[in-house]
Amino acid sequence: MLVAEKILIKKFGTAEYQPTLEAMREFTARRGADTPDELWLLEHPPVYTLGLAADPAHGPRADGGIPVVQVERGGEITYHGPGQVVLYTLVDLARRAIKVKQFVAMLEQSVIDLLGSRAERMPGAPGIYVAGAKIAALGIRVSRGCAYHGLALNVDMDLTPFAAINPCGYPGLQVTQTRDLGMEAGTDLLGRKLAGILIRKLEHA
Repeated sequence: MLVAEKILIKKFGTAEYQPTLEAMREFTARRGADTPDELWLLEHPPVYTLGLAADPAHGPRADGGIPVVQVERGGEITYHGPGQVVLYTLVDLARRAIKVKQFVAMLEQSVIDLLGSRAERMPGAPGIYVAGAKIAALGIRVSRGCAYHGLALNVDMDLTPFAAINPCGYPGLQVTQTRDLGMEAGTDLLGRKLAGILIRKLEHA
């Protein structure tokens, strides 16, 4: 565990989705006014997750043996799997006087800062894209002014399961990953860099 300006970075390696979700919920429910914010870095075994308003028509369209979990974050359906770095952001937005839209923009900009000028936003489609292909998805939930869930960056993974869904609710949306951009760094290094970028933004918000 690393400590940076009262924000804790915790690395969990590979962690099952459901227990991690329950841990986020419990942390958020029990935290108090002085509880330090935490950023959780990890990878999940294969799982599809559906946001609150997710349309089942977006998939998965075939039973590939991958679990499907309904969750309370925003957004549609996405896929998590090995080789994707997940950054969960347990942040007291109210204490930091950060609005939800501002926080979403902060998460997106953190990915852009990590990947460089080729990464960009797409109007009306949260997340980060490279040449029209999605490389990072995000979805958050806010309870009592505190955010949880976060973002997922595709690093070096099997992208095949994305073909069974309309990623984030967009039919035909292509996905990509940092390896295909020529970036050799793995999930550990990119995760730590991404967390560091976000911490700097939070501390100067």
